[in-house]
Amino acid sequence: MRHGHRLKTLLALFASLVTTPSTAMTIIHTEKSLYRNILVYEEDEQRCMSFTRNQQTARQTCLSLDDPNQFVFVYTRMMMGALYLNPQPRNILIVGLGGGVLPMALTKMFPDARIDIAEIDPAVVKVAQRFFGFNPSPQVQVIEEDGRVFVKRTGKSGQRYDLIMLDAFDHEYIPEHLLTREFLLEVKTLLTADGVLAANTFSSSRLYHHESATYQAVFGQFYNLRVKLRNRIILAKMDGLPSLDTIKQRADALEDKLKLLGFGGDWLVPLFSTERDWDSNARILTDQYSPSNLLNSAF
Repeated sequence: MRHGHRLKTLLALFASLVTTPSTAMTIIHTEKSLYRNILVYEEDEQRCMSFTRNQQTARQTCLSLDDPNQFVFVYTRMMMGALYLNPQPRNILIVGLGGGVLPMALTKMFPDARIDIAEIDPAVVKVAQRFFGFNPSPQVQVIEEDGRVFVKRTGKSGQRYDLIMLDAFDHEYIPEHLLTREFLLEVKTLLTADGVLAANTFSSSRLYHHESATYQAVFGQFYNLRVKLRNRIILAKMDGLPSLDTIKQRADALEDKLKLLGFGGDWLVPLFSTERDWDSNARILTDQYSPSNLLNSAF
């Protein structure tokens, strides 16, 4: 009875938060972890993972049931733009697992690459394996640890990465301790001399200006990929950004591989921009000042 009551409560919560819930939506799994309620459901030929907490919800992963290889979310396609900055990463770090879409795609593209994934929630790891086809291996390892703790500890070990992807989200946004200058400086120490950083952020709140100023303070100029009203990906490179001509050449070389994921350079390359479109007076986010809950609200 308790399980049935919890399922009904989660279903009611989810239905109340989705603008146009479909009668075809099927709940296939619910789980409460130390950090959140996890909901797995199927709708419109997609299987999705959603985090719910404190009357708020957010989709973390969706998988196409017709073609699991194709990316459903726009931001995951944008994150792969990092490969235009470094087409052959050998050591990869991903902070935040979700359903494992990014590491699974990268494993298929680069079977010899080593991929480390820092994920704070063991329940997310179990759900990714059970419902989204994610499978750790000797080459793909999950470390069940807070992303910042992992970054700090790994920095002391001497391990370095060619590509780091920041994709840690809760039911609201990126945890505030993963937004600060101090954290990004710690991430920077993990990059190789030609290493690339890809960060998944949003672009529809006052936080956009503060995040932009913070990334620029740590990494200098970066490629800023924006689409629609929410998705924004920051791409930075330790030894400087390649030119747009180089980006186009690398896009052509990777075209066949990215087409398997459902997109290509004709869509992705035009998103690359170094235009500074944020408030130059925005305050940098620090461990002492990172009020993401206040700043992450619509204009």
